[in-house]
Amino acid sequence: MSHGVVAIGFDPGLAITGYGVVRMEAGKWEAIAGGVIRTKKDTPRAERLRMLHDEAQSLIETYRPIGMAIEEVFFATNVQSAIRTAEARGVLLMAAAGIPIRGYTPLQVKKRIAGYGKATKAQVQAMVQRLLSLAELPKPDDMADGLALAICYLHEERGVDPREHDYV
Repeated sequence: MSHGVVAIGFDPGLAITGYGVVRMEAGKWEAIAGGVIRTKKDTPRAERLRMLHDEAQSLIETYRPIGMAIEEVFFATNVQSAIRTAEARGVLLMAAAGIPIRGYTPLQVKKRIAGYGKATKAQVQAMVQRLLSLAELPKPDDMADGLALAICYLHEERGVDPREHDYV
């Protein structure tokens, strides 16, 4: 009996990192877990990064995904924010040591999930809700992005377009 394939997605940030764990089995998508990892601003940066690493590593050990999807970092203006996000992304990559990793830009995620590269956050959330048959919109945005990233990984891994199926 098959248990499907599982992927984990991370939307990196030093203060808030969203994550989502998705299973695909027999062409059906299921959210196994989703949430956010928060670190406190008044905690030293090195400690915040260690906490993020440890939480991510625990999620990976718990759900044993075939791979990890992570949002690519790019910022046009705020250099300090870009540095903090890149550091968070780095510790997430370390936590995933030993499993395949794929990076996706926000544009790629929007195109793959909503079919349109300029989709709004609300449109992506609504499509994630639909694809995963969730009773409510996935919130916060960071968690919705983590789930969307995991869907992107499985879509690419298995060649199944989530938008080509009928959903209730």
